[in-house]
Formats: sequence, C-alpha cells, structure tokens
Amino acid sequence: MAKIFSMQPLVHLAHQKNDDATRKFGQLIQQQQAAQAKLHTLEQYREDYQTRLQQAVRNGIDQTSLRNFQDFIRRLNEAVAQQRNAIEQMHHLMQAGRNELANTQRNMKSFDTLAQRHLESEKKLEGKIEQRQQDEHTGRHSALRARAAQDEI
Repeated sequence: MAKIFSMQPLVHLAHQKNDDATRKFGQLIQQQQAAQAKLHTLEQYREDYQTRLQQAVRNGIDQTSLRNFQDFIRRLNEAVAQQRNAIEQMHHLMQAGRNELANTQRNMKSFDTLAQRHLESEKKLEGKIEQRQQDEHTGRHSALRARAAQDEI
C-alpha cells in the first residue's frame, strides 16, 4: 500500500495561495480597466468642454461665463492628472500582483513535482513488491509441479 505524501498539506496550501493570487490579479486587472475607462471619460469630457468654450468665445461670451469655463476646465485637468497618477500606482500594483502570481505558480509547480515524484516512487515500489510476490508464487507453483512430477515417477 502506498505511503501518503507527507507534504500533501503544503501542496494543498500552495494551490490555495495560487488561487488567491490569481483571484487578486484578476481584481487588479478589473480595477485597472475601470481606471483607464475613467481616465478616458475625463479626457473626453475635458475635450468636449474645451470645444464648447471655443464655440462660446467665437459666439461671444461674458467674463463671468469665461471664468467659469476656465475654472471648470482647470478642475477637469486636475482630475485627469489625478487619474493618471492613480493609473501609475495601479501599474505598480499590477506588477507586484504579476510577481506574486508568478511566485505562487512556481511554488505550486515545485510542490506538484515533488508529489509526482513521490507517486512515481511509490508505484515503482509497489511494482517491485508485486513482482516479488509473483516470482514467489511462480516459484512455489513450479516447486509443486516438480514435486508432483517426481511423485509420479
């Protein structure tokens, strides 16, 4: 009977850690996509407001409205800059998540390799035991036939 692999709990733990890292990395990807979409929306919104400002200036605009447009566009520029910073930070988090996932995958593969080697070793041992038992059985059977043949003589 095969011995239980003593490191099986570590194999299981490595798989759990890899699953967790995979899940976290997937969440980071979703967060990055949302941040990119937000940046795109802000940039589009800013572009639309700049176009509206240019049209208003061509059509004639009072000082108060001009100042309001400029203030709003300035705030949009600040929001775009903040979102770009958030995306830069997300980039660093993504790299860390990618590294963590690679490490957990490497650990998991190492433990899987050890488990596979253990299984192969146990199979070889079982094969040797079965062969020995088969040889003993064949030897006994041959001895019985030889004895029976001698008894007939």
